[in-house]
Amino acid sequence: MTTRTASLADRAVFRIGYGALQLERLRDRREEAVALLRRAVELGVDHVDTAEFYGFGFVNDVIREALRPEDDVLVVTKVGAEPDPGGRLPLRLAQRPEQLRAGVEDNLRSLGVDRLAVVNLRRLDTGPGLRPEGDQVVDLDDQLAVMTALRDEGKIGAIGLSSVTLAGLRRALPAGIVCVQNAYSVVSRDDEDMLRLCAAEGIAWVPFFPLGGAFPGLPKATDEPSVHAVAESLGVTPSQVGLAWLLHHAPNVLLIPGTADVARLEANMAVGGITLDASALSTLDGIESRSGEVPIGRPETARPGS
Repeated sequence: MTTRTASLADRAVFRIGYGALQLERLRDRREEAVALLRRAVELGVDHVDTAEFYGFGFVNDVIREALRPEDDVLVVTKVGAEPDPGGRLPLRLAQRPEQLRAGVEDNLRSLGVDRLAVVNLRRLDTGPGLRPEGDQVVDLDDQLAVMTALRDEGKIGAIGLSSVTLAGLRRALPAGIVCVQNAYSVVSRDDEDMLRLCAAEGIAWVPFFPLGGAFPGLPKATDEPSVHAVAESLGVTPSQVGLAWLLHHAPNVLLIPGTADVARLEANMAVGGITLDASALSTLDGIESRSGEVPIGRPETARPGS
C-alpha cells in the first residue's frame, strides 16, 4: 500500500474503518457492543459506517454511547431505507425526498448530533438486493435536491452515494459527491470504470460485501483456491487476503468490515500490515469476476461489511 490513510470528505482517515451493522447481533449484550466499538477506536478506527435502520436504532444508540468527542471519529450514515420489523426483510425502501429528509432527522436524533458529517444516499440501482417500485422510483436529481438542501441547512456535511450506476454517479458529480459505496470484491469487479472515475475525482471508494457472498448465489472470495494459496504463503487467513487485495487495488479504497467479535475485529485491522507482492497481486487479479443479479433475499448477517 502506498499510504495508510485516504481522503474522505476532505479528511485523512485510516483506510480500515468499521461497518457497524453487525453490532445489532449484540442487542442483548449492550455492554459488549460498546466495548467492541471502544476496542475498534483503540486499534485506530476513525471512520464508522452506520444507519438509523441498523438494529432499528440500536446501533446508532450504541455509537452515541461508545464514541467520545476526543476520539474524533468520522461517523458516516445513510438514508434511503427505514425499519420494517414485520416485513419479509427487516427494512423497506424510503426513497422519496420527504423520506430522505426524515431519515436524516432520525439519524441526527439517534446519534445525538446537530450535524451528520457524511450521509450516503442509498439508491439501489445496482448490486444485489431490493429494487425500487411504485412511488419509490424517484429521479436522482430530485433526491440530490433535498440532500443538497440539507447540506445547505448545515444538517449534512457531505453527500455520498450507494448502489449507484456509473451513469448515476456522473449525473451526481456536480453535487459534490465524496464517497461511493457499491458491492465490490476480488470476485465481483463490475464497477472498475466507476472505481477509476472515483479515483480521478478524489472520491472515496467504500466497498460493501468486500468478500462477496453476502447473498445466496453470489461468489465468495474465501471459496477461491487462489485466495487460499496466497493466504497460506503469507500465513494469514483468506478473509484477510480478500480485504488486503482491496487496499492494494486502488489508493482511494476505504474498508468498512463489520463484525461482532473482538478477535475478528483485530484480524480485520491487521490487514493494514499485509503486503501483497507483484506475484500475489497477479494471482489475485487473475480471479474471474463473476458478478450478477441474484434473487432478493436476506443477506448473511455474518458477512463482513454493510
